[in-house]
Amino acid sequence: MEEGQLMHDERPAGASGGKPRRRTRVRWMIIAMAAIGTAIAYIDRANLGVALPFIEDDLDLDPALQGVILSSFFWTYAVAQLPSGWLVDRLGARVMFAAAAAWWGIFTAAVAVARGFTSLLGLRMLLGLGEAPIMPSNTKVVSEWFPRRERAFASSVFNSGTEAGSALALPICTILIGLLGWQWSFAVTGLLGVLWAIGWFTFYRKPREHRLASAEEVAYIEGGNTLVAEEDRAAEKALRWRDLLRYRTVWGMVVGYVCRASVVYFFVTWFPSYLVEARGMELLEIGIYGVIPGIASIAMGWAGGWLGDLMVRRGVRLALARKVPLVVGMLGGSLIALAAIAPGVGQAIALLAISYGFLGFAGGAVWSLPADVAPSARNVASLASLQNFGSQIGGIFSPLAVGVMVSATGGYVLPLLVIGAVTILGAAIYAFVIKVEPLTVS
Repeated sequence: MEEGQLMHDERPAGASGGKPRRRTRVRWMIIAMAAIGTAIAYIDRANLGVALPFIEDDLDLDPALQGVILSSFFWTYAVAQLPSGWLVDRLGARVMFAAAAAWWGIFTAAVAVARGFTSLLGLRMLLGLGEAPIMPSNTKVVSEWFPRRERAFASSVFNSGTEAGSALALPICTILIGLLGWQWSFAVTGLLGVLWAIGWFTFYRKPREHRLASAEEVAYIEGGNTLVAEEDRAAEKALRWRDLLRYRTVWGMVVGYVCRASVVYFFVTWFPSYLVEARGMELLEIGIYGVIPGIASIAMGWAGGWLGDLMVRRGVRLALARKVPLVVGMLGGSLIALAAIAPGVGQAIALLAISYGFLGFAGGAVWSLPADVAPSARNVASLASLQNFGSQIGGIFSPLAVGVMVSATGGYVLPLLVIGAVTILGAAIYAFVIKVEPLTVS
C-alpha cells in the first residue's frame, strides 16, 4: 500500500457503510472558518489604529506614545510565537485556536475601560499574547486538511483573513465609533472573537475524526500529503525545536517575513492616521476609501495562491512555484514608496492598493513554506511560529520607526520610502536564501 492511501477495509471516522459516497469538500469549510477567525483577530488588532485619531485627546497620547502603544501588541505577540507553535503541534489547532480567540476577544473588549497610556499599554500586550497561536494554527490546519497541490490556495484563503480584517476594521469600527463612541467599537469586536471560539471548538476535527468528511475526501487528502500522518512515525522524523535554527532556510523565512511585515503593519497600524493627517480625510471617507487596499490584497492573494497551485499541478518544480509569487509579490510591494510623492489622494490610494495587493500575492506562498520544508508533521506549527516571529519583529519596529520619523519630519514621505526599500531586500532574501525542500534530519 502506498503511503497515505487507505486500505479497502479501513474506514476513517466520518465514513459510512453502504455504497461509496461522493468526495466531500469539508476542507474548504474548515479553511473558510479559519479565515473568518483570522479576520476577526485582525479587526481586533487594527481596531486601535482606527480609533486612535479619535481617542488621542481623551487619553492624552502624542504621536510618539501612539507609536509605543501600536508597537506594544507585537512585543508579547512576538515572544509568545515561540511557545505557541510548540503548543499547537502538541495540543492541536482545535484547542489552541479556540483558546486564543476567547482570550483575545476578552482583552479587546477590555480596552473599552482603558483610562490612559498605562492601562492601554497593558491591555494591548495581553491582546498580543492571545493572538500568538493564530498563524501556527492556520498552518497546522492546512497541513492536516490539504494535499500539497492545494496548499498555496488554501494558505491564501486563511491569509486573506488578515487583509479582510484590516480592511473591515475601517468601516466596522468607524461606524461603531460614529454611532456609539470608541468604547463600543472595542466591546462589540471583542465579543465576535468569543463567539467564533465557541463555533471553532464545536466544529473542528482532524479529517479522519470529522463526521462530515467522507472516506473519499480523507483518501484524497492523505494521498497527496507528503507529511506522515501517524504521530509515532512523525515523531521519529521530527527535529527538536532548537535544531530548526541551524538551517539557513529557516533564517531566510524569518528575515524575509520581517521585511514583508514592515509594510503589512503600516496598513494595520498607521494607515488610518496617514489618511487623516497626510491626505486630510474625514471619518466617513476613511470608512469608504480605506478598504480599497485590503480588497486588492484579498483578490491578489487568491490569485497568487491559485497560480502557485496551478504551477505545481502542471509539474513545475515546487521551489519555482513558491518563489515566483514570493519575489514578484515583494517587488510589487515596494511601490508603496511612490505613494509618498503621489500628488493627489486618488493616486496615493491606488499605489497603496497595488502595493498591498502584491504583498497579498505573496501570502499563499509564504504560508505554504512551513509545510513544504518541515521534515515531519510535528514541526509544521513550530516552523510557522518561527516564521511569524519574524513578522512580529517587523510589527514591533515598523510602528515605532514610523512614529519616530513622523515626529521628526512632520510627514509620511520618509517612512514610506524606507518601507519600500525594505521590501526589495525581502525579495532578495526569498530569491537567494531559502530552499523550498524538506529540512534534512542529520
